[in-house]
Amino acid sequence: MPAASAGEGRDGERVGHGDAHEHPCEHAHAHEAGHVHDHDEHAAHAHGHSHGHHHHHAPVVGHGRAFALAVVLNLVIVVTQTIYGVIAHSTALLADAGHNLSDVLGLLLAWGAAWLATRRPSGRYTFGFGNSSILASLANAALLLIACGAIIAQAIGRLVSPAPVAGLDVFIVATIGMVVNGFSAWLFMRGQKDDLNIRGAFLHMASDAGVSAAVAISGLVILATGWSWVDPMMSIVVVLVIVYGTWGLLRESMRLALAAVPQGVDMERIRVFLAAQDGVTDVHDLHIWPLSTTGNALSAHLVMPAGHPGDDVLDGIVHALCTRYSMKHVTLQVDLGTTAHRCALDVPPHPH
Repeated sequence: MPAASAGEGRDGERVGHGDAHEHPCEHAHAHEAGHVHDHDEHAAHAHGHSHGHHHHHAPVVGHGRAFALAVVLNLVIVVTQTIYGVIAHSTALLADAGHNLSDVLGLLLAWGAAWLATRRPSGRYTFGFGNSSILASLANAALLLIACGAIIAQAIGRLVSPAPVAGLDVFIVATIGMVVNGFSAWLFMRGQKDDLNIRGAFLHMASDAGVSAAVAISGLVILATGWSWVDPMMSIVVVLVIVYGTWGLLRESMRLALAAVPQGVDMERIRVFLAAQDGVTDVHDLHIWPLSTTGNALSAHLVMPAGHPGDDVLDGIVHALCTRYSMKHVTLQVDLGTTAHRCALDVPPHPH
């Protein structure tokens, strides 16, 4: 993490900046940081760094092989299910093929976003391309819902005009699809807990495994009873389950796209932590927003009537925000408290 730099504040005090682009505190410049106090912790910590750069290796975030394998497997399943769906007159198989095709598109979106997120910031894109992962997760949620709409339309049409279904073919092909999609979901199991973009890919695969399982069951029921209507009815039931599971992804993706405080970030706890620092009498204009589906940024004004405490102290605060609260980019401005220092976002609009 680079040491805090300094710029001019509104009262002549300096503004401290902390930054860690790739991973929280991945790069630490040599300095002896000041003491940082957190009343929520059992003890205060002093942050000391030896000379040179320290590299903290993040868990493996590259899912290139997983994406490539999942895309290839799903393309094979799409072709197989389409062919046998036509042969067996199964709307459930055709619906599952359509859903798998949407999965391929979703996987390609998520894969592209994951790659973009690794690119370095540029003069125009100063925060990098991490936001592409948010857009990809939002697009994935939309693709899932669109696919569900197509499945519902096909199922209703088949309920109105039923046709004989080859239950054995449906069971065999759907079972293969269930195994392939279950394996694909497993590939993204670990990463989906910490990355909404990977979670979107995981939900695509897991939902497809569920769809295929339901289709396989309908094939067995048709074999035993001859009830062809079970095929489209099972499709509708599965769609309802997918929509239920997708809603959370859509809601959280929308929140991140609107720069809301990310889920799991306790803004009040961070405010209390900042207010507890030596010399700080007030904290205002605290903003926290997502840089990607895995990294967040923070900016805040610290009212310190005694003046700028020195770069070492700010470095310590930035380091704590980075390591304890997973902030990848931090900007702190020191105010003397001689004016209101109201943020433009907090100023009510002038009446017309």
